[in-house]
Amino acid sequence: MHTKYIFVTGGVVSSLGKGVVTASLGALMRARGYTVTAVKIDPYINIDAGTMRPYEHGEVFVTASGAETDLDLGNYERFLDLDVPAGSNITTGQVYLEVIRKERAGDYLSQTVQVIPHVTDEIKSRIIAAGERAGANIVIVEVGGTVGDIESLPFLEAIRQFRFDVGDEHTLYLHLTLVPYLGTSNEFKTKPTQHSVATLRSVGISPDIVMVRSKDNLPEEITRKIALFTSVKPNRVFASFDVPHVYEVPLALEEQGLGKAVESLLELEHIHPNLGVWQHAVRVIKSPKKEVTIALAGKYTVMPDAYLSMMEALLHAGIANDARVNIKWVNTESLEEVAQIEEHLGDVDGILVPGGFGVRGIEGKIRAAEYARTQGVPYLGICLGMQIAVIEYARNVVGLSGANSTEFDPYAPHKVIDLMPEQLETLDLGGTMRLGDWPMKLAAGTRLAKLYTVPQGGEVSERHRHRYEVNPVYVEQLRAAGLIVSGVTPGMAGRGAGLVESIELSGHPFFVGLQAHPEFKSRPMRPSPPFAGLIAAALLRQGAADREVGSGQWEVGSA
Repeated sequence: MHTKYIFVTGGVVSSLGKGVVTASLGALMRARGYTVTAVKIDPYINIDAGTMRPYEHGEVFVTASGAETDLDLGNYERFLDLDVPAGSNITTGQVYLEVIRKERAGDYLSQTVQVIPHVTDEIKSRIIAAGERAGANIVIVEVGGTVGDIESLPFLEAIRQFRFDVGDEHTLYLHLTLVPYLGTSNEFKTKPTQHSVATLRSVGISPDIVMVRSKDNLPEEITRKIALFTSVKPNRVFASFDVPHVYEVPLALEEQGLGKAVESLLELEHIHPNLGVWQHAVRVIKSPKKEVTIALAGKYTVMPDAYLSMMEALLHAGIANDARVNIKWVNTESLEEVAQIEEHLGDVDGILVPGGFGVRGIEGKIRAAEYARTQGVPYLGICLGMQIAVIEYARNVVGLSGANSTEFDPYAPHKVIDLMPEQLETLDLGGTMRLGDWPMKLAAGTRLAKLYTVPQGGEVSERHRHRYEVNPVYVEQLRAAGLIVSGVTPGMAGRGAGLVESIELSGHPFFVGLQAHPEFKSRPMRPSPPFAGLIAAALLRQGAADREVGSGQWEVGSA
């Protein structure tokens, strides 16, 4: 089968949901049995998303290969149920860096290096390579930003050339735009869409499909008007209207006939899709049998997208336990006063402390871990959240006064969290952490071993993004005081006990910390084991059951 390329562009305003549309379209093609991959083009000059502020761009997603990428790649992985290959996030910085490297190496000897053809050829080669690495029948490419942006022009020119290079039947252009609804006049306004398509045409691309974001599904007369003014057939105008949750989007688009339109335009066989996993997920999300509330105690709480994969992992865990998971956002700066702990955490069924950087809000996170430990509230610490649990335990159980991380206090008397040795000589900040999939060896009989279905112990793999680790010097003291080191990195020669990958406590309903970021590998059809365990423990706590999740008396999903 000749590789098919679908290009998704956006207009009018940013944040219309191109990533969700791209992922949903990929899910519809996957449900038809095709091998699909997705590529995100980001026109910014940064090499990757690793050093960007969460408040501006949301979370940094980490791929299996260790790339720090835009959060849309997380949507691709969750919707397509696959690990996107290296190179699936293309930035202006990457493209120009490579073009300049080739120029310096003499690859363009005697040529004047220009945007066309050198920059556009580099963009096209990266798109083709991403598809080849994935062995994909269909490559869906999302172009970030909006048409009309200066920085997007080379990428739009590159995707325009694709139709010339591979043919009409192997390329499809989908343009996502906005149709606002004006309550004052009780009407949908199509003028922004008309201008957006006109702008796209001005760079040589005529969309095959127009998709509009709107509050509600569009009346037929509006659809026909859009078709008339954009020269797109009415049955190729689709609405991405507001739905309660993004996992309803694939079903809504399939119901409108998007999958069939793509099959027709790309000359694919007509196949009835298997959408059972999405139908089940939506059923549980809409009509769950149970309900829990989890406190997400972090410092980026005014920007929920900073914790997007965490939120999705909690949702997946809820689906696995047939429960609605309500998130209570708790800014940990508000927990630094002891009197406010009960006010913020007293009514929750579980506590999640996520990863993060910097000292702001750290003492509040430590108090959250202490509250969970002493009050028997299920606790899950991710990356920094595990380190926080270790600091709290070292201070209040082991008796190491002033215990801290060198990230927050380089002069702490007990540096129970310290910079990884291989990070000591690192000067650059971008792409230099411990990144991507790394193994962790789980000890037999531990909760995590049972949750990962390796009760006799064994290796599992999770994503990582960190510079600091539990200081091996203190591991034996922590163990002697009752902290269970349930997982370590195997084969860490010369590192004593090895890199601590996970910790837990016995005699507690659920107290678990992981150095890894298991939320990055969580999917609606395959929830992350630690997150599923947290929700199962939260449900047990509601019933005041005196049992431990992962103790052999409880199976996740049987609540």
